[in-house]
Amino acid sequence: MAQDSSSKAAQPQITAANEAVLKRYPFDDEADFEDAARGYLGSLDDGEIADGKGRVVWDLNAYAFLDQDCPDTANPSLWRQSRLVSRHGLFEVTEGIYQVRGFDLSNMTVVEGERGVLVIDPLISAETAAAGLALYRAHRGDRPVTGVLYTHSHVDHFGGVRGVVGQEEVDGGVPIFAPEGFLEHAVSENVYAGTAMARRAAYMYGAALPKGVRGQVGAGLGQTTSTGSVGLIPPTVTVTRTGQSETVDGIRMVFQLTPGTEAPAELNIHFPDHAALCLAENATHNLHNLLTLRGAEVRDPRVWARYLSEAVELYLDGTDVAFASHHWPVWGRERVERFLTEQRDTYAYLHDQTLRMLNQGLTGPEIAERMQMPPALEQAWNTHGYYGSVSHNTKAVYQRYLGWFDGNPAHLWQHPPVEAATRYVEFMGGADEVLRRARASFEENDFRWVVEVVNHVLFADPDNAAARTLQADALEQLGYGSENGTWRNFYLMGALELRHGSIGTPTVASSPDLLAALTLDQLFDALAIRVDGPASWDKDVTVRWELTDGPTITQRLRNGVLTHTFSEAGRTKQPDVSLSLGEADLRAVLTGAVAPTELAQRAQVTGDPAKLAELLGSLTEPDPDFAIVTP
Repeated sequence: MAQDSSSKAAQPQITAANEAVLKRYPFDDEADFEDAARGYLGSLDDGEIADGKGRVVWDLNAYAFLDQDCPDTANPSLWRQSRLVSRHGLFEVTEGIYQVRGFDLSNMTVVEGERGVLVIDPLISAETAAAGLALYRAHRGDRPVTGVLYTHSHVDHFGGVRGVVGQEEVDGGVPIFAPEGFLEHAVSENVYAGTAMARRAAYMYGAALPKGVRGQVGAGLGQTTSTGSVGLIPPTVTVTRTGQSETVDGIRMVFQLTPGTEAPAELNIHFPDHAALCLAENATHNLHNLLTLRGAEVRDPRVWARYLSEAVELYLDGTDVAFASHHWPVWGRERVERFLTEQRDTYAYLHDQTLRMLNQGLTGPEIAERMQMPPALEQAWNTHGYYGSVSHNTKAVYQRYLGWFDGNPAHLWQHPPVEAATRYVEFMGGADEVLRRARASFEENDFRWVVEVVNHVLFADPDNAAARTLQADALEQLGYGSENGTWRNFYLMGALELRHGSIGTPTVASSPDLLAALTLDQLFDALAIRVDGPASWDKDVTVRWELTDGPTITQRLRNGVLTHTFSEAGRTKQPDVSLSLGEADLRAVLTGAVAPTELAQRAQVTGDPAKLAELLGSLTEPDPDFAIVTP
């Protein structure tokens, strides 16, 4: 997308604030740039990676503009991080270990074995993973993939697997390693709340934003997300304990399980023969999220810090280089120790100080405004909030312990946004008066206040053109000043949609592979969350699925709730309709791959088929493009 012609220049206060950043932090420290360039072997000549239909899913040269000096429309610290992260190509980490960086949001690591390679975290899309593997082979030879390893359950660490290995090869003995709980969390996260997460991820990563000095410059952890084919091949070897050792193709690995850190299922890997430690996403060159803006379970900074301490104790003496599935490695035992302990202290400090202030009666927003990181940590580049932030991470800690309610009874039963907005605008003298005062606040550079009050006007009257314009302008200024890449993207995406309307969601939360990986229990749970409860209050429908190659499952829709049991016995009433069929046909019908009208050719039906149609007719479709900056 070309640069948005409706974007505005930076206001003087934003320019001044960005200039002050240059004096606040050690920009003369070039160590990260040296590390990010170390071991470079080359990149693709053609900068575009396309799918089978010619649609570009990743552009390696999209961020070439970052080579220029930082403009006043970007925070210099974020600009620095984006320059580092946008470097792309094949890099040697240490003898026998290589990384493909800059081909997606994440890195793909290739470890050479006796006859082939172990691929760690094959990116988001099959297309980018295949391009990365081809780059490796162009420089190191056409070695077969003899193993795959998923470090954790987020899609940027497994989605491109079919670009490096096929199901036939896995069935033929190529192992896929993953931590305990991987499949459950990888699937549930992308299905249960996947539609809402994908919509918010469109704001978080800004994949649809124009890239440039007034647009998307990166997301801190990586530049953005690729938009190719997402797949999943289930793991064949499960890591169940710290200290577990596995060898594939002569590559020795010792694992450290780290559940509840950056992902519910995650692990670190030590390669004793290479003196190398893979930190997955537990220690990267930024402050990570305790609660990602796209939405997820709140992570536990207390155990996160403890696992980093454990990694130091277990592996430091045998480690000369530490690398992760994002960013660039750290070489030298002393530097690795400093990096890991700075990361540990950052999460521990956020946890402990939030709890200290929480127990003094402060609320999440109050703690976020008061939290100040120790000077030594603030001066360390790897602790900066390019992806997570001190502000929203402290609120996440508060939420983890106390939930959404801050204890003030005035906040116990507030009006929802539209109803509250209508009342606010009326109290404040009407939309014109609110906008008059908001424009004055804009001139005073109080952009945070502008977006708060104008938001009420928009939710009371989403078609108010003056409110849309002012809100977009204020959001844009907040984006220009943000050190956090995801905050910048959220602000600029909001501005873009207010100016031009919804641009949709570039990425899809689920895929056929993810749906196929659902257990039957998860599949039926996924149906239950789609029931239109109020429209189904008076329905009472029981459907029994008698699988010819599996269990019998009984569903009952009653009181607007769709329940299921894996039995035909018990207290469930006699079914209104029973269907005998194979599991594959059941999955095809319930995932929408086959229309219910085709069931007669696939199943033996007993009872009233109209009852099945009634049950399926109670299901709603999620909206992948729901409004965010308007009601």
